[in-house]
Amino acid sequence: MIAGDQDTICAIATPSGRSGVGIVRVSGAKSRLIAEKVLGFKPKARHAHYCPFLDEQQQVIDQGIALFFPGPNSFTGEDVFELQGHGGTFILDTLLQTLLAQGCRLARPGEFSERAFLNDKLDLAQAEAIADLINASSAEAARSAVRTLQGDFSRLIEGLSESIVSLRVYVEAAIDFTDEEIDFLSEGRIAEKLSTIAGELETIIAQAHQGALLRDGMQVVIAGRPNAGKSSLLNALSGSDKAIVTDIEGTTRDILSEQINLDGMPLHITDTAGLRDSDDIVEQEGIKRAQQAIGQADQVLLMIDSQNDAPDPDNLDAFLDTPYFSQIRDVIKRSGLTLVYNKIDLSDQSPGIEVISETPPVTAIRLSAKTGPGMNLLKDHLKALMGYRPDGESGFIARRRHIDALQRAQQSLALAIHQLAEHNAAELVAEDLRLTHRHLGEITGEFTADDLLGRIFSSFCIGK
Repeated sequence: MIAGDQDTICAIATPSGRSGVGIVRVSGAKSRLIAEKVLGFKPKARHAHYCPFLDEQQQVIDQGIALFFPGPNSFTGEDVFELQGHGGTFILDTLLQTLLAQGCRLARPGEFSERAFLNDKLDLAQAEAIADLINASSAEAARSAVRTLQGDFSRLIEGLSESIVSLRVYVEAAIDFTDEEIDFLSEGRIAEKLSTIAGELETIIAQAHQGALLRDGMQVVIAGRPNAGKSSLLNALSGSDKAIVTDIEGTTRDILSEQINLDGMPLHITDTAGLRDSDDIVEQEGIKRAQQAIGQADQVLLMIDSQNDAPDPDNLDAFLDTPYFSQIRDVIKRSGLTLVYNKIDLSDQSPGIEVISETPPVTAIRLSAKTGPGMNLLKDHLKALMGYRPDGESGFIARRRHIDALQRAQQSLALAIHQLAEHNAAELVAEDLRLTHRHLGEITGEFTADDLLGRIFSSFCIGK
């Protein structure tokens, strides 16, 4: 327990404002004594008491349900006392002032969850999932946050960590027995295990990317040459005329963004200036900003005029062979590409969708942003990219810091594989495996700096 956390803390755990029910929560060593003073009797453990709540002068403040959970069998691992009464602002403030007068102090944001983490009731990924569940903007995100809270993500990390620890033991043994006739490193078992762990880590990283998209939303950039229908597509996806649409090339000269939801899946859609050679200084700046947006995108919708500018989807190199499309080439390597063949209402084509490439993932969709055919195909495609599953199954929620830790673990593991293959250096392999294990431990909090904990829990609600 960190310094100062021996205090007994209290907070209102329900949102501010009037409501039918309001909850005040207490955690710490004085909880039992305070409960006796506020209730006027000793509460039974894990028993719902319907009774009056009393102030210091034994006057009734409110009447409701009181619960007492003795530690360590509580959310925080400490003695926890909870009052569930009416949700009036005056009532809750009076209860809170009474608790403060009895020796509590006001809890910091996220301090209840922080104590649960410090007392080994939750790991760090599970604690973060509490905030993610509260802030979930869709049923899919909420289900995924629940799975993380229940430990699905943590069990994957712990299983991988156990494999790494076992391999570290084996490598250390190879170092200790260098004088023996058996060469543990060159017999192939370590290389095989490293390869297996690398494959498992790659799978977890892919799942974490999906989980981060569910939590933060997917950054989608609409790009392409002028007059391909980019602004029309933004308007069609947002359901309103956010962007100016004309037949004049170069109408869009700045970044135009809109946040939308597809069946509760959050997307951040950005319309960009058309990519072409231009002598107009203002348009050049718009093109520069478009390239920057493309470089930061999770997915690019490359708009193509299907009647005048349609490349062969099996051979995009010629179409992308221009400096203005260089950022799109980088995006393809990182996250794939969606080709949107627009204006099929003018080219007599039928709406459709086709997978051009599995690795990297490239998909072609034929539609009309102006009249609507094929738009549902695009929406379903975007939902699928975010991990939407109509059957109700879900993965786990993840944060960008989790992905960063996983990628650093992947880099250290790649170094271990290189050191073994190129130099047969057991000591270096052991060190890289140690770093891999440490990076994974940052996700669950096994290895976590205090300043990181402060940043994480300070973003929580008070009372959580």
